[in-house]
Amino acid sequence: MNVRKFIAASARDALRTVKETLGPDAIILSNRSAPGGVEIMAVAARDIGMLAPANAREEIVVPADDYTVRLSGKAPVATPAAAPAARPAPAVASAARATPARTEVPLAPRPMPRVDPPQKAPEREAEVVPMGVMDEIRALRRIVEQHLAGFAWGESARSEPVKTEVLRQLLDAGFSPQLARELLAELPPSYDAGQALTWVRGVADRALLTIGDGADIVDRGGVFALVGPTGVGKTTTTAKLAARCVLRHGASRVALVTTDGYRIGAHEQLRIYGRILGVPVHVVKDAADLKQTLNELSHKHMVLIDTMGMSQRDRLVGEQVAMFAETAVQRILLLPATGRGDTLDDVVRAYNGPDLAGSILTKLDEAASLAASLDVVIRHRLCLHYVSNGQRVPEDLHLPNRPYLLHRAFKDAPEASPHRFAGVEPGLMMANSAGAPVAASGGRRG
Repeated sequence: MNVRKFIAASARDALRTVKETLGPDAIILSNRSAPGGVEIMAVAARDIGMLAPANAREEIVVPADDYTVRLSGKAPVATPAAAPAARPAPAVASAARATPARTEVPLAPRPMPRVDPPQKAPEREAEVVPMGVMDEIRALRRIVEQHLAGFAWGESARSEPVKTEVLRQLLDAGFSPQLARELLAELPPSYDAGQALTWVRGVADRALLTIGDGADIVDRGGVFALVGPTGVGKTTTTAKLAARCVLRHGASRVALVTTDGYRIGAHEQLRIYGRILGVPVHVVKDAADLKQTLNELSHKHMVLIDTMGMSQRDRLVGEQVAMFAETAVQRILLLPATGRGDTLDDVVRAYNGPDLAGSILTKLDEAASLAASLDVVIRHRLCLHYVSNGQRVPEDLHLPNRPYLLHRAFKDAPEASPHRFAGVEPGLMMANSAGAPVAASGGRRG
């Protein structure tokens, strides 16, 4: 019998070499770790068959830690340990010939050595694109969009010249692209430029919400809080409304309340107006104090509350809105006609709520155009109660004059104005605003 020794880097490679050298039915006698890998002792199946007659099987004694493996896929066999120490293969064959009368011991199957499958290489993570590359991609995208917008604007100017010209006038005046698209959505194609502009002005007139003479809050009465950002004219407007109510209903039917404990001298300014009008002024500090004061003034025809001005991004705005909501106070938002459209959008979003009764436009005398402010009032569906155009009390507070407001809003920019669009610039602006949120654009001017 020829016992062969095989050494390889791994058990898999050693078994492959045994199979190639001794055949698929080769029998593994032992295996162990060796320098450089794994050592396997094996013998060919034909050599084992020559050791005993056909009607007998020899007992093969191997060490307790060895095992026998067949490479042909048949059931592997192995023998239990018969001696405390392993013997060489020739001694095993001699022992088998010396004891032919021993009873055959069945060979117990033993499992083949477990070979772990090769592990998959870890998947590569997605590469992170550098920020500089992303900025360049965005810049290229904007360039492509601008070129396409220029082509689209030129095509629109050829196919719909009247609509394109009216759109340019709306953008020059200061209307947002959002409202300009809505006003021109159903423009009849047969109109010339003059008829189209008149038609668009009529659409804006129907969309603008204002109160009439019979719905004046001074006549209706109630509890109203004037709210808004700093410097919009809340205290002066409060005095104007109080003066109008005093002229119609008497000083005994009106009361003034202030919550402005932040500005130095804010109470004194309102107290001066109160002394001139003969109207009491009450100072409140918190929601509980406000609720108690309003209960004491429940017999008054009209109670006007002057509030502290704060930025629309101040967290106190939410607390102020919640305080008035608990006391059933109607809020009136003051918007400056001089503000940009996007800024006014932020103000409306911050102060909006179910108890917002409407708005008052202030500083009309300081505004170059009313397009941006009326644009915000129309898009947010705010009811316009009054407009203010000066500091005089109460002369400079008026009910909204719709023809006058729309005339100033649709007033076209002068030819020499630096805010006037030229060439394909209106198309580029429309392209930049396409798909943007409603509040993203508020007009070019104002």
